[in-house]
Amino acid sequence: MSFSDPDAVARYADGPVRLVPGFHGLQRMAALLLAERCGPDARLLVLGAGGGLELKAFAEWYPGWRFVGVDPSAEMLGLATRTLGSLCDRVALHEGYIDSAPEGPFDGATCLLTLHFVPEDERLRTLVALRQRLKPGAPLVVAHHSISQAGDEKRIWLDRYAAFAAASGVPPENTRNAAEAIGARLPVLSPEQDEALLREAGFTGVSLFYAGFTFRGWVGYAG
Repeated sequence: MSFSDPDAVARYADGPVRLVPGFHGLQRMAALLLAERCGPDARLLVLGAGGGLELKAFAEWYPGWRFVGVDPSAEMLGLATRTLGSLCDRVALHEGYIDSAPEGPFDGATCLLTLHFVPEDERLRTLVALRQRLKPGAPLVVAHHSISQAGDEKRIWLDRYAAFAAASGVPPENTRNAAEAIGARLPVLSPEQDEALLREAGFTGVSLFYAGFTFRGWVGYAG
């Protein structure tokens, strides 16, 4: 998907539910992991906020939370504004990457379905910048494509990703093209590499909380 294509952006909300196994459950788990350490009036950073899906869910579930959302796509931030509607008064949106985010410190942060777009040589810097914006002990919840690179495993898991999307109603030709694009163009790392980067960036207690075919999710705490 091109995040600068207005037509594609308009259809974005349909995508995660069809492509990400247990998408709504992933959002709920992310919010619960944040709530373990975030009080009722927490201030949270959402990196990759375009579309506004998790912002809307979090804001509805926790009426006292306030948010800063960051995304490089102006079109996606426009969609987030429309998605949030009357909840916008609790959200400040910034166009850009992690360096565009205020310094905080924040009570927690999420980065959902985003890090697999970040080039490998920028991944650690992004995670370090996230950790620097968090209070000590604050949670970071991440989830993204994370696939074993050993032998044929990457291809096998991408085939399963395509099969799930097709079973969810996406045209089979589209699912095959998407799987091929992910394999060829996205800087996807293995779960072991992703966990190592979180620890190297200064997060402690890194734990897997979600796995859905090609997707993995972790929670860690700012050291």
